[in-house]
Amino acid sequence: MPIDLYGTLYPRLFSEVIPAQGPAFDTAHIEQRAMEHEAAGFDGVLLPHNSGWADNFLTTARAAGVTKRLKFLLAHRPGFISPTLAARKLATLDHYTGGRLLLHIITGGRNVEQRRDGDYLEHDERYARTDEYLEILRNVWTSHDPFSHEGACYRFENAFSELKPLQASGIPISFGGASSAAIAVAARRADIFALWGESLDGARELTASVLDAARPLGRRPTFSISIRVILGATEDEAWRRAHEIEHQTREVGLWSPASPVFGGHTPPPSAENEGSRRLLRQVAQGDVLDQRLFTGVAKATNAPGNTTAIVGTAAQVADALLAYYRAGIGGFLFRGFDPRTDAVEFGRELIPLLRDGARLIDAQHQGHAA
Repeated sequence: MPIDLYGTLYPRLFSEVIPAQGPAFDTAHIEQRAMEHEAAGFDGVLLPHNSGWADNFLTTARAAGVTKRLKFLLAHRPGFISPTLAARKLATLDHYTGGRLLLHIITGGRNVEQRRDGDYLEHDERYARTDEYLEILRNVWTSHDPFSHEGACYRFENAFSELKPLQASGIPISFGGASSAAIAVAARRADIFALWGESLDGARELTASVLDAARPLGRRPTFSISIRVILGATEDEAWRRAHEIEHQTREVGLWSPASPVFGGHTPPPSAENEGSRRLLRQVAQGDVLDQRLFTGVAKATNAPGNTTAIVGTAAQVADALLAYYRAGIGGFLFRGFDPRTDAVEFGRELIPLLRDGARLIDAQHQGHAA
């Protein structure tokens, strides 16, 4: 299977260890980080979404203008704009990027953030809305005639888009969420199911649940995993960096009381979504799982998202990540803790090892099949 390597592109500079700085829509930062990811050999970047940030549709457009090959995984929350309008906006952006767009659906994990934009639906209701939303998106993208719809969340008459996505097979849909409600929707709608950085056993268990739900529908989504990376010239150096990052996370940066990025939280926000609860159950098992999966930052932040990290030398990290590849996970969304240097370092030290390792694993599989 192909290996897909993605980084992350935010509209301004910050991380768990770097206080937010620069304008909230920092064009120099966006352009520089996008070009660095492309030059480093990444296949694409995630454009995250938050209810207080700059519009990531426009961040994508800005980054697309200075790159030629890089793909854009646009995080999008259903429910805040009409799905018929969203379908046209996404199709337009797919043309603007030259067919380099993917859509990452996040239904919403924290009530306080959903309510900033006026969404008061509860967890399972949000997933029911997402299910209907994605059905409408696909219909707008594929229908050659106007159509009407009357569902639990949306009602319209004679919807039509003269513009279809540039990609002949449509815009690929990635999907995040680990609850039973999320898995049910992913089984019906997702092309790619995205996991956070769990242990190998946890990842195998979750991917099996998704495949079991999708199989009766005649579907088989692929999988990606979002995980952090902490490299060192030696293993000891990497672990020193990891523990320094855990300490700094508690003092400065993304989750500090003064941070404007998430509005500041003391203590970190409670774990309302199943993905965070899964990570916290793993945090309870220890600071290090599978020899290299570091849970310290997840513990420091209450696991609000992609907060576990693989720690070691480049060769050790590549081996640990390729273990997920052997388990059937072909996509990797990885980043470090300093956006100013991470992409260049990973392109030099890690990406060649991952691509060579994936080719070797594929060749071994083909040899066994023969």
